[in-house]
Amino acid sequence: MSAAYQALVLDLDGTLVTDDGTIHPRTLAALKQADRRGVRVMIATGRSELGVASVLAELDMDTPAVVFNGAGLFCPREKRLLEERLLSDRVVQRCFEFAERSRLMPVIQLAGAKYAPHPRDEHEGHALRGLEGLRYVPFAELPREYVIRVTFFSDRHANSGALAAEVEGSIAQPLHVTHFPLNALATHRESALFVVDVQPPCRGKGEALRVLQERYDIPAERVVAVGDADNDLPMLAAAGLSVAMQNSMPRVLAIARRVIGPNNSDTIAELVDELFGAR
Repeated sequence: MSAAYQALVLDLDGTLVTDDGTIHPRTLAALKQADRRGVRVMIATGRSELGVASVLAELDMDTPAVVFNGAGLFCPREKRLLEERLLSDRVVQRCFEFAERSRLMPVIQLAGAKYAPHPRDEHEGHALRGLEGLRYVPFAELPREYVIRVTFFSDRHANSGALAAEVEGSIAQPLHVTHFPLNALATHRESALFVVDVQPPCRGKGEALRVLQERYDIPAERVVAVGDADNDLPMLAAAGLSVAMQNSMPRVLAIARRVIGPNNSDTIAELVDELFGAR
């Protein structure tokens, strides 16, 4: 293993997993070998713990995963959240008020479950397709306690940044907000919707660096972080080596120290072999 780096933090969608939702076989083998050599391989994702479970099962490693864009830490062995930040009652109330006023589709996410009103058209129905653990209930029955994240979908804004600005202005409380066009996800390439995720204040995926320091005594300068999207920026900015996928968003390409191949290739395996191979 390289003396320079001790840990590898990986985003999932657009990074570790291919567009068909799998891990390239060579990449999976390289990560397992790195894990056996003592490298801390950590997943940091915007997905919930339900959404990341199948990937963690395939990796079969002990290191907890950062989920909900930094608002949670999930243990793959104990299958539970080791840490979770909750939105305040005031923020949740203002999210509901914004949803009613704007008539935008909200998804309420808690540990182990997600709730949404019944879709009003095929576009909303398609947007919610594939959300693990999603339950449809009337708007009045949406949960308002123990909320980790509220997600809004819109087709009425010029871009996701404009949607995020409106959401933040309406809630007017400390938050960690992430946003993206839904068509950034391989499963929604044809969608015209934009997405905003409202999470409690945190360091975003930069929480991965904190966890590695606190739990394993690995300083940020010995961490390699790999991502492709704007929600990866907090971990890329903090890591000793920031790596962007070839298919990354412009801001990620701008700050990364290295750019590797696309997520549909075995480029991460090549990176792992280079940085963490036997010496």
